Amino acid sequence: MNWLGSLRKQETTHARFICVLGLTILALVVTIFLPPVADSQLASGAAITIVILGLSWLIGWSGQISLGNSGFMAVGAYAAGIWAHHHATTPLVFTLLLATVAGAFSGLVVGIPSTRLRGPYLAGMTLAFAAAITPLAQNFTSMTGGEGGLFFNTLTTPKWFLHQFGGINAAINANAQWSADLAVVIAGVMFFFMANLFHSRSGRAMRLVRDNDVAAELMGINLPRTRTLAFVVAAAFAGLGGALFTLLNATVTPETFPLTLSITLLTLMVLGGIGTLSGAVIGGIIYSFSPNLVSYVNSLTGVNPSSNLGANMQGIIFGSLLILTMLFAPRGIAGVGLKIKHSLQSRRKLESVENVN
Repeated sequence: MNWLGSLRKQETTHARFICVLGLTILALVVTIFLPPVADSQLASGAAITIVILGLSWLIGWSGQISLGNSGFMAVGAYAAGIWAHHHATTPLVFTLLLATVAGAFSGLVVGIPSTRLRGPYLAGMTLAFAAAITPLAQNFTSMTGGEGGLFFNTLTTPKWFLHQFGGINAAINANAQWSADLAVVIAGVMFFFMANLFHSRSGRAMRLVRDNDVAAELMGINLPRTRTLAFVVAAAFAGLGGALFTLLNATVTPETFPLTLSITLLTLMVLGGIGTLSGAVIGGIIYSFSPNLVSYVNSLTGVNPSSNLGANMQGIIFGSLLILTMLFAPRGIAGVGLKIKHSLQSRRKLESVENVN
């Protein structure tokens, strides 16, 4: 029986790999037909998707509230930025790994005291952590560049990829598509990792702690360690996403990761679907093309984009979408899709039973 269970587990892992590989290839094909601006937006959305994956793990699966993911992103971004600023020839993989480790360490620092806090107290502590990052970055000017930030260029398009493009704007098109392809591949790898983590022993333990911590403790699960692990994983994903976001923009400043970004990430997770893999992808897509939506709404309503109302239009749109989601689709867009899928499966089963009878 053990070999049968192992085989099923391997088949499930293989199925996840094939699914993620197919979606990644599809996204890579899409980047071929997108204009450079849309490719750049898609690359940023892929970085945000990685962060939302970690946030879904923390909030959706462990049941802990966090408003500090912009701080975790900033830690990873500055770790990558400082290293890339002084070591421009370092391989990109090492820079991203360094940012991931830095994010995970910051998650450990926040996660250890979080085991004693719940609800608004935990949210307040994580929010304080995110608020502390900006003044720290402003004061340590020798490392972070202060208000001016850091500038670097590590995402160099390979020559073999550049030769695939022709015309006047060949360099622009190649750079935009290469950045998008790179971000999509990294997001696909992290998506596969999180998909397996969701269905792992740690994932099952996390859900049990979320649903009934007393029963989890009776089953021998270490509650503080499990809750701390949730923060470490979420912060590692946020650090990687923040580093990728920074490397794509070739700069990092204290204003890159404001407190409002934490609220935006939380909103995107709820819109997509809390605790779901597809919800993180949906949230990333919404973020990618939110500038287009904001421009459309501004032009439709006649609002001047440079006015106070126009500058805050994204927050207004996200807030309105969040209210509508809570009213009509509490489980997010992914939850609506799952509901439709289950309804269709139930109907097919009912029809098959009727046909047999």
